[in-house]
Amino acid sequence: MDLPIFQIDAFTRDNATLFSGNPAAVIPLNAWLTEEQMQAIAAENNLSETTFFVRNDDTYTLRWFTPTNEVDLCGHATLATAHVIHQVLGDQRTTLPMQCGVGPISVDVINDGEEYALTFPRRMPDAVSGKRLKNKLSKLLGQPVVELYESRDLIAVLENEAAVRECQPDFAGLQTLEHFALAITAPAESPERDFVSRFFAPRQGIDEDPVTGSSFCSLAPLWQQKLDKAVLSAEQCSVRGGHVSLTCLEDSVRIAGTTFHYMQGVIRLPLAER
Repeated sequence: MDLPIFQIDAFTRDNATLFSGNPAAVIPLNAWLTEEQMQAIAAENNLSETTFFVRNDDTYTLRWFTPTNEVDLCGHATLATAHVIHQVLGDQRTTLPMQCGVGPISVDVINDGEEYALTFPRRMPDAVSGKRLKNKLSKLLGQPVVELYESRDLIAVLENEAAVRECQPDFAGLQTLEHFALAITAPAESPERDFVSRFFAPRQGIDEDPVTGSSFCSLAPLWQQKLDKAVLSAEQCSVRGGHVSLTCLEDSVRIAGTTFHYMQGVIRLPLAER
């Protein structure tokens, strides 16, 4: 059984720069594979996320797998999927409706695919009281944690952009945390950006994710509150790096970025895998 596969870089740097952003594998299906098959393919791909999707009438149902497990929401792989649906499969609608583990989401096509914008749930993080966890994280990060918040992820605010860029976490120690992942963030030094961030998810099989769309469900409203701005520009300053444009709405966050079609091919599953 042959399956098409596409590798798309999502949330690339400005002007869709090659070898930036977060690469995701995208696999269109006519019918679902078994969970074991999808997990095995994602492990073989060894990217932070592999998206499988099936079209049901006018809506696309998406499932995402890291190399080790399934997740209920992923931003960069959704952006990559929108690229494939629009630019490869030819769905020319300006809004692409989707369904996933957290419910309905959508992607807007901007300027005929020059950019794509996710509409994701808004997750305002809560401040974490007490010093015990903050002190533990400061040791694991090798940088002082100024403020600590939590939603799905822990969010550690560091002193400045340099602290975020220079951080060298103890990944084995981060695996002991009970949260899904950890984001670190600080105000940006450049006037072109409002804040910077990095994202660590060793419990999900990903030490550092290059650009994490779902993290901005919480980072955007946090910085909206801090800066009193609803429209924000962010940089996730991993080695590959990427840029994200954000608009905070009442119940959702609009997360926009560019994509680059890097590679495509065919997965060949043995007949016994049918």
